[in-house]
Amino acid sequence: IGFARRAAAYKRTGLVLSDPERLISIARSLGPIQLVFGGKAHPQDDAGKALIREVFQALSRYTSDVLRIVYVPNYDMELGRMITSGVDLWLNTPQKPQEASGTSGMKAALNGVPSLSVLDGWWVEGCIEGVTGWPIEDASEGTGMTETEALYAKLADTILPMFYQHPEKYAAVMRSSIAINGSFFNTQRMVTQYLANAYGPKD
Repeated sequence: IGFARRAAAYKRTGLVLSDPERLISIARSLGPIQLVFGGKAHPQDDAGKALIREVFQALSRYTSDVLRIVYVPNYDMELGRMITSGVDLWLNTPQKPQEASGTSGMKAALNGVPSLSVLDGWWVEGCIEGVTGWPIEDASEGTGMTETEALYAKLADTILPMFYQHPEKYAAVMRSSIAINGSFFNTQRMVTQYLANAYGPKD
């Protein structure tokens, strides 16, 4: 599971680690999980730097045979390319409604990596549940759960069972993320649409 982007408070890097014991229990029951984090905070962003420290604290306390946590140092564009193409699932947990876009998830989709994300930014349009990835819903969407509970439930009830027990179904979701999201959420379409809307003929 990949989570690599600028470390900022609203992106909530450590949400997936809110209940590490439960995460370990899920991994022990269904299959091992590796969390790959990356990203830098602005030098003056103390909250962003605190998020990175939280991940390192979890790394030292909870890394085990079924849960591995890594934080890739010196994150840059090359490492971003490798992570968005090398993980099996892209995680995005912004605080709604603060996600302006979510380009890392778009990059992942181009590489056949489905997303598990809060419904904000591009994922409001890009999420077709079970086809291009999965939403992290909360009580405001009628789930009766917090986002953390919804995240763990989606991993435990849907994603990990599919990944480990029905890999052909998971591969179909990966292909759909390219065919559907990769074909639409790209620079060529965006610029073409922008030109047509901003500079095209007016009624």
